[in-house]
Parts: sequence; C-alpha cells; structure tokens
Amino acid sequence: METRKPPQYILELFADPTCIKDIVQGILHTIFFHRYFPSIRPASLEVLDFTLPLVVDPELETLIDQRVGQLIRQLSSTSSPKSSVRGSLVVEFYEKKRRKAGGGLGWFTGGAKGDEEVCWESWCLEVTLATPKTEIERTKVIKAIGSTLQKTAMKIITIVNRDKDHIPPITTSETNPFPYHIEASAEALLEVCCL
Repeated sequence: METRKPPQYILELFADPTCIKDIVQGILHTIFFHRYFPSIRPASLEVLDFTLPLVVDPELETLIDQRVGQLIRQLSSTSSPKSSVRGSLVVEFYEKKRRKAGGGLGWFTGGAKGDEEVCWESWCLEVTLATPKTEIERTKVIKAIGSTLQKTAMKIITIVNRDKDHIPPITTSETNPFPYHIEASAEALLEVCCL
C-alpha cells in the first residue's frame, strides 16, 4: 500500500519588528484552534484590531512562545542591507500508528513493534519581516500587515472547513490524540528579499 503525502498549506505573513511576535502567535493559535482536538476553553487574542482564537494550554503556549522567539532571533540575526528578510515555521500534525514487524526476517531487520508517528497535515508559515525606514513606509507596512493578517486568518478558516477528509479517526483515549511539532526552517531563514 502506497503512503499518501499529507496536505501542506502555505500561509504568507507580513510583519514588522514591533508586531511580528503577536502576528505569528495569532496565526499559530488560529491553526491550533481548528486542529487541536483536546477539550479547550475558548479565549481570544487581539492583534492589530483583529480578534483571533487563542488555545489556552500551557504546554502548547510554551512551545509556540519558544518557536516564535527562535524565529525572531534568527530573523534578527540575518543582517541585510535590504528592507526585509524571510523565515518560516512549519507546523505538522501526526497520528500514532502501530509499527508493523519487518518483512520476513523478524528481529534481524529491526522489526520491533511499537508506535510510529505519521504526518497527516502540514502548515508552512512563510514570514516576511519588513523594517520600514520612514514614517510613510511604516504607515504602508502597517496597512499591508493588517490586510495580510485578515487574508491569512480567512484562508485558514476556509481550509479547515473545506479539507476534513484527511483527518484520521481518533483511536485513543489520550488527552491529545494527535501529536504535533513546530519547527523553524533553517534554509528559509537565510533567504533575503526586498519589497
């Protein structure tokens, strides 16, 4: 049986140094609000006059804070004479599957049974960090940030309402049936672009 590649959704974000943390955290929480299956207490986060959902879970919030901090540090350390730099975060959701015994040779081929994580969905946040030099540039950047934030939040809602067939069934009574990972993409962090 052939393993199907999980869907990957690409979201483009635009931010400046004053709001990058809130923008990226807000979008990550929006994704998790729709793909995090344990019981949660609904809450909201205000970002540039937009209300976004917030998942109140200390472990998840800590991971999001760490990864956003890592992204910001990497973007800040990328020096460029250009007006913006790019980086990305990848969020992956997994299901736990029973590992099957190795083919024919048993324990000689590492055929030990156990659980393996199989990715069923991936989100790539491509973040452009702009550093406006003048007040006029800053006004234009803030307007573009707000527009991008709204479009990105609506894109997430459209995707999660449309694409549900690939979500695996919940087969465990664990608090969180689907493990997740958030990672910074090192190669994208070195990409430099200009506006």
